[in-house]
Amino acid sequence: MRPEYILTLSCPDQRGIVHSVSGFLTSHGCNIIDSAQFGDAHSQLFFMRVHFSVDELAISEQFLRQEFKEVAQALQMEWQLHDAHHKPRLVLMVSKIGHCLNDLLFRYKSGLLPVEIKAIISNHTDFYQLAASYNIPFHHLPLAAGASAEEKQTQEQRVLEVINANQAELVVLARYMQILSNSMCQALNGRAINIHHSFLPSFKGAKPYYQAHDRGVKLIGATAHFVTGDLDEGPIIEQDVARVDHAMDPEKLTAIGRDVECVVLARAVNYFVEHRILLNGHKTVVFN
Repeated sequence: MRPEYILTLSCPDQRGIVHSVSGFLTSHGCNIIDSAQFGDAHSQLFFMRVHFSVDELAISEQFLRQEFKEVAQALQMEWQLHDAHHKPRLVLMVSKIGHCLNDLLFRYKSGLLPVEIKAIISNHTDFYQLAASYNIPFHHLPLAAGASAEEKQTQEQRVLEVINANQAELVVLARYMQILSNSMCQALNGRAINIHHSFLPSFKGAKPYYQAHDRGVKLIGATAHFVTGDLDEGPIIEQDVARVDHAMDPEKLTAIGRDVECVVLARAVNYFVEHRILLNGHKTVVFN
């Protein structure tokens, strides 16, 4: 298997970026497999993702990193180089609603999601048997309703211990129904994805699909985004919708909505795994 890498970068938009990157790769015995780029006229930033192989086995990742620094510095780049064959380590978090968890586990077991799921964390015990059926460690870290700030801090510290012990590169909140503290969000900055219904900021609280049914909505959907200290307002990664009508009861709306949530979250996780997401301020650039 030939070494393959994914280079992602952003920098001030200017002439010659693509030429500099492609010229560097060519001169170092690399072959571009696919490439995507985008220049944002508003932010005046340029974004690029290049998937390439190395034809000469003597050229190491460390050598490429060292050599590319000169190009990156000249163009004021923020950049990352990833091993395309590496399977990122994930930790999943869930409460009592398991459709997204079940979907991600199925995709993982089927080989549709090239990751290593190292642990499942929950504040309830509902899915410990599901975790066991996939031979994945299950960590029950309860947090009682009305818990004090100190109790919440202690529980979150235990969560972080599991995440760090497994060297998790991504944490997926697969319907984990606890609000993370600002310190927790900072600790997971850029490596935690959440999923929720797309009604927000409308229909907050319990049973959002029932609230939506009472208002006669015609579209329902889901949003996957990075976790930040601003509740449900992190940079959006993926969204989708489904059309509904007056003949559907709240249970039907809920079922349709959960299907959309599963698909949207899986796409977002896959984009992260394939290094297709670049931050552009409070937004994202996602190379499909």
